[in-house]
Amino acid sequence: MKYDFDQVVDRRNTNSYKWNVKENELPMWVADMDFPAAPEIRKALQERLDHGVFGYADLPEEWYDAYINWWGRRHGFTIEKDWLLFSTGVLPSLSSIVRKLTTPAENVLVMTPVYNHFFSSILNNGRNALESLLVYEDGAYHIDFADLEAKLADPQTSMMILCNPQNPAGIIWDRATLARIGELCTKHGVLVVSDEIHCDLTDPGKEYIPFASVNETCRDNSITCIAPTKTFNLAGLQTSAIVVPNPWIRHKVWRGINTDEVAEPNVFAVTGAVAAFDQGADWLDQLRNYIYENKKTVAEFVENQIPDLYLLPSEATYLLWLDCSKIAADSQEFADYLREETGLFVSHGVQYRGDGRSFLRLNIACPKATLLDGLARLKAGVLSYKEQR
Repeated sequence: MKYDFDQVVDRRNTNSYKWNVKENELPMWVADMDFPAAPEIRKALQERLDHGVFGYADLPEEWYDAYINWWGRRHGFTIEKDWLLFSTGVLPSLSSIVRKLTTPAENVLVMTPVYNHFFSSILNNGRNALESLLVYEDGAYHIDFADLEAKLADPQTSMMILCNPQNPAGIIWDRATLARIGELCTKHGVLVVSDEIHCDLTDPGKEYIPFASVNETCRDNSITCIAPTKTFNLAGLQTSAIVVPNPWIRHKVWRGINTDEVAEPNVFAVTGAVAAFDQGADWLDQLRNYIYENKKTVAEFVENQIPDLYLLPSEATYLLWLDCSKIAADSQEFADYLREETGLFVSHGVQYRGDGRSFLRLNIACPKATLLDGLARLKAGVLSYKEQR
């Protein structure tokens, strides 16, 4: 392989949010990879650093071209320059969009279990988080469209936040599903905000579908949040984009992010994004293969060593959703036990709502040695937990 994903990098004492843990603890929780960024990106950032002057930054044509070309090449979606807005991150974008395009006490619908910070963007801004629970059946999830439409039809529901691909279950929504969501939202006057930050982290041979690319209905009633940060492990650079084809909606979003002062890039945000999209394709393809091998390692280990756990099939993200209902009634209590007894720090599913009380979320974007350490701790924790109960 051209790139070495087996390299273990010591991230302790680097002000890492993920690794700010006790010496004996192994964090496999927050969606942050333990791999160094691609050397092509680091080289571009080093050159910018060596320039030595770090004044206010602007958006060059290269930034727009990088997004347009990447989505055209990788995802078959033609983005027009006018549709693109810069933002410091997907979460700041979501919060601004919720504030600007809904009013207090209205419903913002999410399909749960889902990424927990959606609830922060909704509730902290005085809106109601309305859940349509995904149906967990035969070891997989599907949408209850009758429930979804009933909640979209509520006059107080004005926005739906869609996770595409889905976090934490790693679902790639197919074209027909996205089209149906778009049709229902348009029918009931509900704006779709699609968080597509995990879109490039699909299994080899699998492809996600941009919501706005499905048809004109989806395109004209949607806002899409995208970024290189999850894909290329650049979250600390605070760089993202918002795609808004509809000019009226785009103006509202533009007003919102500028009012909130999240529409200006820091000095490295443009350089990192352009280098990632223009030069990072080979690195990403090797990363996807590496993560896929890690998924297979987890699947085999769980099946053979921890049969009371069930690993849901996943086609996207480096986050795995583990059904622990045969072991514990409360995943939060179980996750706390694992951390205390083994040092393994995973995410409990309660925070993702829906049926998350029965699940753990495991981050496997790490070198194989780290993964095997985590799996050994997981097995030891399950055995000791069962013995005590």
